[in-house]
Amino acid sequence: MKAHLHWNGVHMRTLQISIDSDSSNLRSVTVPSVWSDDAAQALIQLTPAEGGPIRLASEAARWVDLIDSTPLLPHTPQGTPPAGRSLSYLLLMQQMAPNAALWRNDPDGQPGFIVRLSGFVQDGLFATEHFAACLKLACDSLRRLDAAQRPYRSGELPLFDDPAPAHHDDGPVGLILLSDLDACLAALGMEYDSTEGRDFAKAISHLTQLIARAGTAKPAKAFHCPHHPEIEKTAIAITSALQSVTTLSPIETGFSSPGMVDALLDVEACGLGPIFSLVTQHGTLRASTLNRLAHKGLSPEAALALTLEGQSPLHPAGAEAHAQMHEAVMPFCDYLPALPEPEIDDLKDKLGRGVRRPLPMRQGGFSQRTSIGGHRLFMRTSEFEDGSLAALSLAPPRESPMARGLMECFSQAVSIGLQCGVPLEMFVEQFAYSHFGACGTVEGDDVARYATSMLDYAFRALSDAYLGHHMPDAPADSNDKQQEPPMLPFGPDEHKTSSRTKNQRLRLVS
Repeated sequence: MKAHLHWNGVHMRTLQISIDSDSSNLRSVTVPSVWSDDAAQALIQLTPAEGGPIRLASEAARWVDLIDSTPLLPHTPQGTPPAGRSLSYLLLMQQMAPNAALWRNDPDGQPGFIVRLSGFVQDGLFATEHFAACLKLACDSLRRLDAAQRPYRSGELPLFDDPAPAHHDDGPVGLILLSDLDACLAALGMEYDSTEGRDFAKAISHLTQLIARAGTAKPAKAFHCPHHPEIEKTAIAITSALQSVTTLSPIETGFSSPGMVDALLDVEACGLGPIFSLVTQHGTLRASTLNRLAHKGLSPEAALALTLEGQSPLHPAGAEAHAQMHEAVMPFCDYLPALPEPEIDDLKDKLGRGVRRPLPMRQGGFSQRTSIGGHRLFMRTSEFEDGSLAALSLAPPRESPMARGLMECFSQAVSIGLQCGVPLEMFVEQFAYSHFGACGTVEGDDVARYATSMLDYAFRALSDAYLGHHMPDAPADSNDKQQEPPMLPFGPDEHKTSSRTKNQRLRLVS
């Protein structure tokens, strides 16, 4: 393939990586030596499951040659070089890569490109012109693919030498999604949770939308950006260049969701989300962390010294900052990933459960021996320092081993719930007047005279002892139901009277 020539002179390395972490089958992957192992793993996920060794140059040639084989757009200047070489270089520098649909040439998916914003920061400055040229190349490539594949999707093939009819519907022909925003802000010396960072995100999102809609029937409006004059200057130049063109198809823009292509580009945070950790999974400082420390005038050693003293030189952005950034760029994006629920962190702080309250070394409580319907029950309680119920033990000594085991497990479950903050009122409401096992007259405790079950007596006794609420007995016949005749005649009909039964008398036998 011609795309192989784009990779001549690039230093490569070959890795043996498993497709699945639980599988022992290894696959050979050849990627540039500057790429990480995570990028090589993402390349495996993007390629077909079956096959031999994987080479990045060969896999990229599939979609690069596909774009080069399509005809140029009508407004393209003469002498324009093939797009494949530039697309290969952008992939090599991990600045832009096709999405999964374009990489796999999926006819049912929408093709697009994912752009890593941090890759366009050079010496602390954002390369606006290079970024705009990259977006324009991506837009032209998507429109060329759509123009070449549209007749095959619609089924309206040209007859003989007649040109195919032109179709200009309002539907988008592709996606351009931005990623790694927080790492880009770190390289520029901006904080994610700051007005300056949100202004830059709005400016770069607006510029992306303006380039994607330039030359369409509904172009984006020019904007005024006093804080970033180079972005405003680039936007004016693009608007002026395509002011007379109105026949191009629209392209949607936005921010990416976590996926394999983001891992292929080695992003630190997918889309517009903040970087949640200052270190990598291997325990080293991230590039964004080093950039932020450098802009603060701190070395890693100085930051470590401040951390040991109890001071934190860097503070990762939270859910509130993520929501503010999401709201800031929303007017300039057609696609945004789902925003995490900001209430989750608040609920975790409000909930008292999950932290088990330790039992005191010396515990108070009481022991009670009772009989319910002739079945003995031993109940023992333990208390916290404040006198509230901490643990419960129910032991029916003369029941079957299965019944004793179930009662012991139930007691332990209730004890764990009480120690983790579950109110006793909830247990009382749930198990009082319940029907389980033995029932009948209660002997040995004046708190109840009749119980529908051992659990009914136990929790009504706990309510009286720890909640100060005396609960009356349930009616003795509240759960007694007349035994209904069986559905099938398993035995003799009991309703028929026989003469033998009617004349049956006692006889004295000597």
